[in-house]
Amino acid sequence: MAERRRNSLPFLLPLAIVHFAAAAAAAAASAGSASFFEPFNVSYDHRALIIDGKRRMLNSAGIHYPRATPEMWPDLIAKSKEGGADVVQTYAFWSGHEPVRGQYYFEGSYDIVKFVKLVGSSGMYLHLRIGPYVCAEWNFGGFPVWLRDIPGIEFRTDNVLFKVEMERFVRKIVDLMREEMLFSWQGGPIIMLQVENEYGNIEWSYGQRGKNYVKWAARMAIELGARVPWVMCQQADAPETIINACNGYYCDGFKPNSYDKPTLWTEDWDGWFASWGGRLPHRPAEDLAFAVARFFERGGSFQNYYMYFGGTNFGRTSGGPFYVTSYDYDAPLDEYGLLSQPKWGHLKDLHAAIRLCEAALVASDAAQYLKLGPKQEAHVYHGNNHIEDHNLTRYTGQGVCSAFLANIDEHRSATVHFLGQAYILPPWSVSILPDCRNVVFNTAKVAAQTSIKSTANELPLNSIVSGDKIKKTSGTCYFGKSWTWSQEPISVWSPVNFTVEGILEHLNVTKDLSDYLWHFTRIYVSEDDIAFWKEKDMRPTVIIDSIRDVLRVFVNGQLAGSTFGHWVKAVQPVDLLQGYNDLVLLSQTVGLQNYGAFFEKDGAGFRGKVKLTGFKDGDMDLAKSLWTYQVGLRGEFLKIYTTEDNEKAEWTYLTQDDLPSTFSWYKTYFDSPDGTDPVAIDLGSMGKGQAWVNGHHIGRYWTLVAPKGGCQPICDYRGPYNSEKCCTNCGKSTQTRYHIPRSWLQGSDNLLVIFEETGGNPFDISIKLHFSEIICGQVSESHYPPVQKWSLPDSVGGRISINDMTPEMHLHCEDGYVISSIEFASYGTPKGSCQNFRKSSCHAPNSLLVVTKACQGRNSCSVRISNTEFDSDPCRGTVKTLAVQAKCISSSEHLSAL
Repeated sequence: MAERRRNSLPFLLPLAIVHFAAAAAAAAASAGSASFFEPFNVSYDHRALIIDGKRRMLNSAGIHYPRATPEMWPDLIAKSKEGGADVVQTYAFWSGHEPVRGQYYFEGSYDIVKFVKLVGSSGMYLHLRIGPYVCAEWNFGGFPVWLRDIPGIEFRTDNVLFKVEMERFVRKIVDLMREEMLFSWQGGPIIMLQVENEYGNIEWSYGQRGKNYVKWAARMAIELGARVPWVMCQQADAPETIINACNGYYCDGFKPNSYDKPTLWTEDWDGWFASWGGRLPHRPAEDLAFAVARFFERGGSFQNYYMYFGGTNFGRTSGGPFYVTSYDYDAPLDEYGLLSQPKWGHLKDLHAAIRLCEAALVASDAAQYLKLGPKQEAHVYHGNNHIEDHNLTRYTGQGVCSAFLANIDEHRSATVHFLGQAYILPPWSVSILPDCRNVVFNTAKVAAQTSIKSTANELPLNSIVSGDKIKKTSGTCYFGKSWTWSQEPISVWSPVNFTVEGILEHLNVTKDLSDYLWHFTRIYVSEDDIAFWKEKDMRPTVIIDSIRDVLRVFVNGQLAGSTFGHWVKAVQPVDLLQGYNDLVLLSQTVGLQNYGAFFEKDGAGFRGKVKLTGFKDGDMDLAKSLWTYQVGLRGEFLKIYTTEDNEKAEWTYLTQDDLPSTFSWYKTYFDSPDGTDPVAIDLGSMGKGQAWVNGHHIGRYWTLVAPKGGCQPICDYRGPYNSEKCCTNCGKSTQTRYHIPRSWLQGSDNLLVIFEETGGNPFDISIKLHFSEIICGQVSESHYPPVQKWSLPDSVGGRISINDMTPEMHLHCEDGYVISSIEFASYGTPKGSCQNFRKSSCHAPNSLLVVTKACQGRNSCSVRISNTEFDSDPCRGTVKTLAVQAKCISSSEHLSAL
């Protein structure tokens, strides 16, 4: 059946796909480009993608190349593969590749060809989502801002102007991939493409023109001749030639709009993004594993973690409004590229369990459903055989058989009977049986370690200073006394300004070349006005019907006040003097809208009436005033954040008496920390602004504090997840640490430049190293042996085998680190959790000795969970658990201490 459906796929008919192995190999040789694979075709049937003639069950790792540096890419890809991913998924970012219309950029972090080749060289496949709308919490949804300035254009609808530009970019990317021999049939890693993105969520807003647009986009994509399948996510009316796919926290109930299409999950949201002044989302590993297991259990065949690595919104790329610079996303790899444990390790075990089931999953056209209880069920996959009796006492015949046993009860464990055996299922969990007999993994039983990220100890404020920079020292360093500063003028400074009557739309003026747009005017105040205010005990007030994202009001060079929000009313009292007063309105963006219908019309700046109230003769309509407009900051224009141009500013040495100062530039130098650990800068002492290192824009910063409430003391994985569940960081600044990629640093004399808007203390800024210092494990006798130790099913009986059923605890420091000490160890019935373990009356006295002997001084270690390992049974008849907390230090530090 699979072969028949594959040959009758409608998207293949007009392309007449055949194997291109010889032709592709010859073309690759002539182009001087090495193939990463033997050329292979990709098609699909109702069950799965078919790669080189074989159905596959695939797990994919979402990594966005511009959210990391090229130097980080190989490690991210390698860790994704080690974690069990088969595919890497990424968007193509139009705004980065065509910042100016007709001028393309494919260098640095936008070298998409290099990224795809690195994926191929690792032996992984690639899913390329061209869009070109990406959403992705990326500025303007990935569209270049110049697109909105084309007269008559309407985004993402049946608009000729938009379709011409969209097709031109999509064609550019497809042609580039073809020229570089990166499609599967050329020996490259690209197995699938995507056009559009989540359009079904807003299609109704466009009526019939939206439906026409979907059909056009599908036809345009197919006619490009990429010769791999195309998908549209969240698109229930995707044409027959396009696979429609699911996005969400759970997609186990999703079915495509045609029986001839496989079930794909293009965005498995393993966390969520954060906004300035918001809490930090966290999705438990148990629930994420439950969602993935349920997806494959119920017929899914391809799922992608959005994100597997989130990374950083460097520069001004974060969307919004108000999305933070970090795009950590609570992903399996954190913002810096380190493993987020236990999530990474738990998913690695899950992927290994699914791999053990793959032979049965691909051999079956559909699962056999069995009800095991009121909220318990099984889905069984096998070849030509089936479970014959309804009493579930035996599986007859030979061949592979895999089963998923699910307990969807959110509160209670359940004992179920399947094929004559009893299985205990924790609440909200799935057990995976690759041979329909042995459980190798349960989504609620986490054997992976927990890693606690830390930073090096801070040095005192009087760090060693020489000249105007700090000398390199170990650990975290403060910048001490070495700061200089320069004032940003609150006045017209640029010859590139203009004066018109009225209030102009922000983006129409800035073209998003800067966050900042200055509006200058002069207000005359009479003696009668002054007397009127005194008599009425009132102040004149600037009132704007609606602003986004930030408004700052200056009077005679002094900041009067600020308002921020997404189209909120601004009411700002001001103090005016008799005579002429300089009134300055500064509008700012904090990431352009990236989601929704018609978002290109959202704009920025001010809407509605803009007036100055309280005058004796009535309100002043500022929309009728003459305004001088100026885009950006003087420091931006002069590029004083670069090593080449930073001396164009007039820098003076900064003292504590100069603080706090609004709209100021600060500069210092620092030496790169030793080692290879990721580097962060702590800007918790500052207010709001932007920062650069050696001319590289590390992003916006803002120390807005999250609400004190809304964080649960204990995160319960059970039950459906949403972004408000299991939040952390309540009552703290949403983000204070910002990633400085190692590749942006030199050994010494690194230039740090900060633009501060509201006032802060740069003397308390510090550079910190980011690493996993504390690692913990908690594994019991009821856990299963390591998944990786099971053999693949044999070809005759489909049996899996293992030599030892003893559970194990595995501990692992980051590369370059070793376990220096065991801070806690108890085999018995320990209480608490990582960083809060406690012994109980049931405790093996040699616990610490056994674990120390196995682990101390090593990068990684394992300890068997058994009475034999600890030479005793501390409490007979009770399930024992081993709890361990260990400390990791750098290998060099460990050697020096010996």
